[in-house]
Amino acid sequence: MQVRSVNVGRPRPNPWKAGPELTGIDKRPVEGPVAVVVPGAKGTGEVGLVGDRVYDVKHHGGVDQAVYAYAREDLDRWAAELGRTLGDGSFGENLTTVGVDVNRALIGERWRIGSDVVLEISCPRIPCGTFQGWLQERGWIKRFTQAAVPGAYLRVIEPGEVRATDPIEVLHRPDHQVTVEFAFRALTIEPELLPQLLVADALPAEDRAQIRRRVAAG
Repeated sequence: MQVRSVNVGRPRPNPWKAGPELTGIDKRPVEGPVAVVVPGAKGTGEVGLVGDRVYDVKHHGGVDQAVYAYAREDLDRWAAELGRTLGDGSFGENLTTVGVDVNRALIGERWRIGSDVVLEISCPRIPCGTFQGWLQERGWIKRFTQAAVPGAYLRVIEPGEVRATDPIEVLHRPDHQVTVEFAFRALTIEPELLPQLLVADALPAEDRAQIRRRVAAG
């Protein structure tokens, strides 16, 4: 299990949805080490990789969405299905991994990356209009949602540096069965699963509050 590439966003115009004029979804692999830090709260645009940022600050960035990871194996499956090349970073991910089943990782699972960085799985990625516009695939949000291979957001527990080829070691797996995939399905197409998410204490407080409201409303 290792990092295949570390990807940082290049600001570009965002013509695909109402909102910020710029987007950082165009992430490209970078050479050498990249500093990983604990970002500021959501709303600042800060994320966990130095040199990267988000512009839709209402929905992205902050402590619980510090780093986004997606598996190269899943990118390859999408590339075959879509009939197009998908380079590392194509889904806007900061870390493209190999040998890691990101979607079966547990919410709250902790990874050591390289010698000093520790990250914790916080929640799945929910697709947005910018993602669909970026890929230029008709009906992409629905298609991505139905596939339920969303990749994972992680928070920074111990900062440091990451680089391509860094090994990934699972340090901790919590005592529940809420995977990234399960949480994604519950939050999107299978809301009857929502009550089962509440055992995952590492879910962002914002998500847990929303889940409680939806469960209470029936």
